[in-house]
Amino acid sequence: MTRTILALAAALGVSAPAVAQTLAQRVAGAPDGTVRLSYAARPGVCGNGAGTISFDCADGTCGRNRIRDESVWDAGSCQCEAGPVRLALTVANGRITRLRSYVGGRWRPAAGVTDLGTVSAVEAARWLLALARSGGDRAAEQAVLAAVLADSVTVWPDLVRLARESSVALRVRTQAVFWLGHAAGEAATRDLADLVGDDALDRDIREHAVFALSQQPRDVGVPALLQIARTNRDPDVRRKAFFWLGQTRDPRALALFEEVLSRP
Repeated sequence: MTRTILALAAALGVSAPAVAQTLAQRVAGAPDGTVRLSYAARPGVCGNGAGTISFDCADGTCGRNRIRDESVWDAGSCQCEAGPVRLALTVANGRITRLRSYVGGRWRPAAGVTDLGTVSAVEAARWLLALARSGGDRAAEQAVLAAVLADSVTVWPDLVRLARESSVALRVRTQAVFWLGHAAGEAATRDLADLVGDDALDRDIREHAVFALSQQPRDVGVPALLQIARTNRDPDVRRKAFFWLGQTRDPRALALFEEVLSRP
C-alpha cells in the first residue's frame, strides 16, 4: 500500500510526505518561524478573531465565560463569530516555543509564514494533547486551551489523565484541571471530586480542582464542595472548599457555616 501511494505521488508530481504525513509530521517538518493552521470550533465557542474567546454562546450571543489574551476573564460585551479556531505556532530550532489561539476572523498576509490550512479538529486535539504532555514550557500549557476548543472530540477524560500524570509539568496539569472545570456533565464533576480526594496528588492540583468545582452548576458543584468541606483530610483543601462555598451564597453553604460556628 505504501509503495502504491509513493507511485501515485510521483505520477502526480506531489511529494510523498504531503500525501501521507500526519499533522505532527507536518508541523515537525515546517521551517523555523510562524506556522499557521485552522480547525473547526466546538459548539458554543466563538470569538472576535483577535484576543477574545467566549464559551457557552448561542444564536450569536456570547456566553458568560470569556477569556481575553489567554489570561483575563471578562464579563463585558464581545463580537461573536463561531469559528474556525486558528492557531499560530512559533517554531525555533525545531521546537514550538509559543502557541496562540484565536476563534473567528481571518489570517492577515505575512511573509515567512508556513500555512498548513484547515486540518481535522480531532487530529488537532490529539496532537495538542500530546504536545501538552511533551514538556513544561509555555507552549505545552497553551496547548491545553487549544485542544479544548476543538470540535467533534470529548477531551475531558484526557484532561483527567493529564492532571494525574506526575511526569507532566505542574503548570500544564493545573491548566488541565482548570479546563476540566468547564466541561459539562456529572462525570466531569465526579472526576474533579476524585482529584480533590487523591492524597497522592500535589496539593496545588487538588486546590485547583476545588476551584474548578466552584465553577460548576450549583446543583452539582455545591454538594461536592460541601462533601469536601466536611470530610477532606487536608485542612488547607477544606479551607479552600469553605472559601468557595462562601462565594456561592447558597443556603446549603450557609447552613454548614452555622453548624460549624455553633459547635462548642
